[in-house]
Amino acid sequence: MTIADYLIIALPLAFVFGMALRSRRYVKGVANYLAAGRVAGRYVIAVGDIQAGLSVITLVALVEVKYQTGYALGFWENIVAPVGVVIALTGYCTYRWRETRALSMGQFLEMRYNKVLRIVCATLRTLSEMLTNAIGPAIAANFFIYFLGLPRCVRIFGIPVPCFFILLTLLLAAAVVIIWPGGRIALIITDSIQGLISFPIFVLLTGYVLCSFNWDAEIAPVMLDRVKGQSFLNPFDIEELRDFNIFALVVTVTGSILNRASWLGNDSSNAGRNAHEQKMAGLLGALRGSIAPLMCMLFAVMVITVMNHENYAGKAHVVRQDLAGKVADELLTGNENSRVKAAVARLLVQKHVIGKDAPLSGKQNLETLYFTTVRDTLGNDGRGNFLFQRFRSVYHQMMLPVVMRNLLPAGLTGILCLLIIMLLVSTDDSRIFNASSTIIQDIVMPFVKAPLTPEKHVFWLKLSSLGVGVFFLISSLFLVHLDYINMFITIMTSLWLGGAGPIMIFGLYSRFGNTTGAFCSLIFGSGFSITGFLLQRNWAGHVYPFLACCGWVEKADTFLRKVSAPFDPWIRWEMDPVKFPVNSLEIYFLAMLIGIAAYVAGSLLTWKGPFDLDKMLHRGKYAEPGKIELRTKWTPRNIFGKLIGITPEYTRGDKIIAWSVFGYAFVYNIVLCFFGVLIWNLFSPWPAEWWSKYFFFTSLVVGAVVGIISSVWFFWGGVVDLRRLFHDLELSRNDPADDGRVFKDAGDVHLQ
Repeated sequence: MTIADYLIIALPLAFVFGMALRSRRYVKGVANYLAAGRVAGRYVIAVGDIQAGLSVITLVALVEVKYQTGYALGFWENIVAPVGVVIALTGYCTYRWRETRALSMGQFLEMRYNKVLRIVCATLRTLSEMLTNAIGPAIAANFFIYFLGLPRCVRIFGIPVPCFFILLTLLLAAAVVIIWPGGRIALIITDSIQGLISFPIFVLLTGYVLCSFNWDAEIAPVMLDRVKGQSFLNPFDIEELRDFNIFALVVTVTGSILNRASWLGNDSSNAGRNAHEQKMAGLLGALRGSIAPLMCMLFAVMVITVMNHENYAGKAHVVRQDLAGKVADELLTGNENSRVKAAVARLLVQKHVIGKDAPLSGKQNLETLYFTTVRDTLGNDGRGNFLFQRFRSVYHQMMLPVVMRNLLPAGLTGILCLLIIMLLVSTDDSRIFNASSTIIQDIVMPFVKAPLTPEKHVFWLKLSSLGVGVFFLISSLFLVHLDYINMFITIMTSLWLGGAGPIMIFGLYSRFGNTTGAFCSLIFGSGFSITGFLLQRNWAGHVYPFLACCGWVEKADTFLRKVSAPFDPWIRWEMDPVKFPVNSLEIYFLAMLIGIAAYVAGSLLTWKGPFDLDKMLHRGKYAEPGKIELRTKWTPRNIFGKLIGITPEYTRGDKIIAWSVFGYAFVYNIVLCFFGVLIWNLFSPWPAEWWSKYFFFTSLVVGAVVGIISSVWFFWGGVVDLRRLFHDLELSRNDPADDGRVFKDAGDVHLQ
C-alpha cells in the first residue's frame, strides 16, 4: 500500500475513536450506558444498525454462497424480503418489547416467567452468541492476511509471533476501546459516524465494479454457463442446488418470524425515545443502505467472473495458486504442507471456453481439479477427510480477498481496508457489548442482593466487556469451522434459537404460556440443535469412521434416502464421508418445530390461569398517569392503513415513509418483479438470456438508483439525528434505580 492508502485509513479512524472518547461525558447512569438514555432517534439507530450488521463475515459469506448459486435464487428472495417489511410496518415484537421498558432480555424473562429461566436462557444465549460471533474476528484477520499478502509469522525481539494473533489482538482491542468510555452511547455514535463515512465508499466501490466488467460480454455468459438444474440465472432451473435452495428460503422466513424477538434486549432495540420511534427505526431499516447489499452482490459477481471467464484465465490461475498455497500454509505443517503445495504447483492454467467446453456444475468446475489434487494428497482416511474439509472451507472463504488483491489499484486498496476495518470494529464492539451486558444484567445481577451504585455497576459492565473480548480472542485462535460460514452461523445460533422463539413470542403475545412450557422449549428445541451440532463437528473424524467400522454405512444411507425422498430434490439426505448428511438449516428448522410443540404442550398441561399482559406492557389501568393510549377502530376507511401498521402516532411524514416502503416492497417487488414475472413464465417460459436482462435491470439499475437515493436520504437524516442525540443526552436525567432489576411485591411486577 502507498502513503495515501495509510492516510485514507488513519484519519477517519482517528475521528471515530475521538468521538468514542467524547461519549464518556454523557454517561450519567446505568440506563445511559446500556440504552443510550433511551433518547436515540430513528436515523441514528437505522444508520448505526446497518454498520453494525454489515460485517466482514457477512461480505465473505455472501460471496461464498453466490459462488455456488449465482443470481437465480434471488428471484425467489423477492417473496422473502417483504416479510421483513411487514414485520417493520407492524412493529411486530419491537413495539411491545419497548413497552415493557426492559433493559435486557433477561429482565423481560424474569417479569414474564421467573428468575431461574432468566439465568438459564441468558447463559445459553450468551454462550451461543459468543461462540457464533467469535468467528467474525478470525475471518476478518484472515481477510487482511490474504488481502495484503502478509506473512503467517513475524519476529518480535527474535520471537516468531503469528500475524493472525497480532491482528486479532489489535482489532478486538480497538472494539473494547470504543465500548469503554460510553457503552451504548459510544456504540450508537461511532456506528452512526462510520455508517455515514461508509455510504460514499459503497457508491465508489460499486461504481468501480460496474465500470470494470461488462455485463453482456463477461458477466452474463459466465452466469449462463451452468448445467441443467443448477442455473445461475433461471430461477425455474435450480432444483439440483443442495445447501442454498428454496427450502433454505422457507427456513429463513420461518426463522425471521419465529425468532424476531430472540435477540432483543441488549442491542439498540431499547435505545429509542419511545416505542413509536423504535418502530420507525425498524421501518427505515427495510430500506436502509440499499447500496451496501448491491456492492456485496457485485463483489460476488466480480469473483465469479474473474475465476471462470476465459478473459481472466491467467489471473485466475495466479489467484488459485496463491490461494491454495496460503491455505496450505495456514492449515498444514511439515510433510503434508510440502506435498500439497508441490502437487498444486504442478497444475496448469485452466482456460474454460464458454460454448465449447461442457457447462460447469457444483461438482465439476474449475476448482474441482484443485480440490481433487488436495484430497488425493491428504488421503481418504478420517484425518485426511477432516483436513480436506477445513481446506475447502478456508479456500472458498478467502477467495474474495485474494481476487481483490490482484485487481484493486492503489487508493482503492486503502479505501477497501478502511471499510473492512470499520465494518469489523462496528460489528465486534456491538457483539462484545451485547454479550457482556447480558452476562452482568441477566447472569450476575440476579444473584446480587444489595443494589450496586451506578458507578460500580458501570465498572462491572466495562470489566465484563474486557472479559468477552478475551473470550473472542481465545475462541478465534482455537475454534474450527468446517462448513460454509452461513451454515456455521446457523447451527451455532440454533443452540439458542432452536428453543428461544416460542419463549419470546408467546411471552410477548400470549396469556397462556408459562415457565414449564419455556423450559420444555429449551430442552427439546435447543437440545435437538446441540445434538445436531455435535454430530456435525465429529462426523468426518469420528462418527463416519465408526459407522464404517461397524458396517452400518449402507443401512444408514438407505434409511436417510427413504426419509428424505418425499422432499427431494430440495432435501436430499445421503451418506458422505466428509460432510454430515443433514445440513445446518435442516437441523435448525426441525429444532424450531420441536420447540414450538414442546412449549405449547408444556404450557397447556400445566396451565393455572392467564398472565396479565397489560401489567407487563404498562397498558390499561397500569398506564402512566396522564398518558393517552392512541388506539383506533377498524373501519372501512382506515382498514388498509391498519394492515400496514399505521396508527394515530404517525405524522404525515411517517405515513409517507410507510406507504413508500410498502409500495417499493409490495407493488414493485411482489406484484411486478415476482408475481407478474411468475405468471408470465407459467404460460410462456423465458429463455435464459431474458433472465440476464431481468437481473441486470432489477438488481443493478433499480438497485443503484434506490441505493443512491437512500444513501443521500440516510446520510442527511443521520447527521440531523446525531446532532439531536448530543443535545438530548446533555439534557437527560439519571434514575439510579433504572438498572435492570425486577421487583415483585404482593403479586405486583414493576421495573426499577
